[in-house]
Amino acid sequence: MTTTTAVTALSDPAAEAAIHAACRVLALPTVRDQAAPIADASAKQRLTHKAFLAEVLTAECDERDARRRIRRVNEARFPRTKRLAEFDPSALPDLPTGTLAHLASGGWIDKGEPLVLLGDSGTGKTHLLIALGTAAAEQGRRVRYVTTAALVNELVEAADDKQLSRVVGRYARLDLLCLDEVGYVRLDPRGAELLFQIITAREERASIACASNAPFSEWGATFTDPRLAAAVVDRLTFNAHIIQTGTSSYRLGTSRAAKTGRQHAQETQP
Repeated sequence: MTTTTAVTALSDPAAEAAIHAACRVLALPTVRDQAAPIADASAKQRLTHKAFLAEVLTAECDERDARRRIRRVNEARFPRTKRLAEFDPSALPDLPTGTLAHLASGGWIDKGEPLVLLGDSGTGKTHLLIALGTAAAEQGRRVRYVTTAALVNELVEAADDKQLSRVVGRYARLDLLCLDEVGYVRLDPRGAELLFQIITAREERASIACASNAPFSEWGATFTDPRLAAAVVDRLTFNAHIIQTGTSSYRLGTSRAAKTGRQHAQETQP
């Protein structure tokens, strides 16, 4: 049995009022704002009603996707904005071509694989960590950036407040944890063990990307207990992507290149 949907004839002002009211109820702000201009454009292009409906719904979906990307990036709490497009891969001549693009696609995150960035201070580790984390967040993944010291302090406070399981659970649910400055500070035994809980909770299930200025052989100085340090290295290197950023300061090189460019521009000005 076929039923016919009744359609009410409305004037343009009444139709606009009805659209605004319905969009408020349905939480469709983009449809509310774009319905009229899209309707005008559709009339000029002689689109069908179905095509017009597709246009306004697509606009709503696109805007929601954009807002979700922005929200995911904000939730990650990156200390500053860094993108892969701003990184000069020639600074890492030993890095295979396409590695950064492959990592930016995020497939390794879906597999729960770790990423380790090793190199001296100023060699681009944090830039890459933030840039890859930003790419993951913009793809809709749950990402959090935190320094090792800040995370350990948070875990200690949570343990003291008997909230540790809740905090560990929150970190376990992330798609990607960006852990910066591993090895910069010496952790006391309690802090090291709490950090190990986070690493273990994510093992082979969810990715950790970490940056360190110390080679693995020196991580014992950070985690104090050699057995704990070995366990941490084992979990962060199993099926891991390891990038050596070297010893030449990327930050210094970038600053010098920018300064040289400015001087050249000034010298060539008429």
